Amino acid sequence: MFDIGVNLDHSSYLDSLPDFEQQFLQQDVTGIICIASNLVEAEQLQQHCAPYNSMSYTLGCHPHHASTWQDQDQQTLLEWFGKDTKAVAIGEMGLDFNRNYSTPDEQRRAFAAQLELAQQVKKPVYLHERDAFAEMQTTLRQHALPSGGVIHCFTGNRDQMERYLELGLYVGITGWLLDERRNQDLIEAVKHLPLERLLLETDAPYLLPRNIRPRPKRNHPQYLPYIAQAVADIKQISLEEVRLQTRQNTQQLFFAGANMPNTSLGR
Repeated sequence: MFDIGVNLDHSSYLDSLPDFEQQFLQQDVTGIICIASNLVEAEQLQQHCAPYNSMSYTLGCHPHHASTWQDQDQQTLLEWFGKDTKAVAIGEMGLDFNRNYSTPDEQRRAFAAQLELAQQVKKPVYLHERDAFAEMQTTLRQHALPSGGVIHCFTGNRDQMERYLELGLYVGITGWLLDERRNQDLIEAVKHLPLERLLLETDAPYLLPRNIRPRPKRNHPQYLPYIAQAVADIKQISLEEVRLQTRQNTQQLFFAGANMPNTSLGR
């Protein structure tokens, strides 16, 4: 099993990365992809993850941080991708008109630059969208995505999911699926999500699955099996089928032509 979405910049992880790794490996989560929010964090991820075979990462700029995007950042990322085999996707990038920590125009500028970069480096896009579905669709249709991508932490309905599938994207499913207060649309969407387009992620330390007892303080990639089991139950298939297919999907999207991490216990 592989967790394609972890926010590594939490003190509970960084204080002891060897322990952090052991905890998810013991639950048969053989690898994780750590998400960059801006170029400062991207540079830190390169340093933090370098010693660990189980940890890969994205490089890019989240829409919340789009105000920090500089013209030279595109060249910086181009150089990083050219020499860094652990950098497997561009992002987290996209549009977020929910909180507008950066203005919509700042977000559009950073998003367009990173989509252009995806064409240059031929890496998958790692996408974020909140309250910006229509514009996200329009923007993506105006750009070639030579290596595809994933809509990270999808929480929408079946129609929105199908529109993303039409663009050739994979769909990342998180512990939102286990939140009975707001998961009804997502459950219906997952019923119709082709298994060959499904990816699993915790978005740790956020979105802790609500059925874990006793309840931990925060999410962790070791809890990915709870999400996999929920998908299996909703689709009425075996957990093993979910595990095998999502691992194959992760290989195809992020590690095509490369050796996918297959760590068991230890580095």
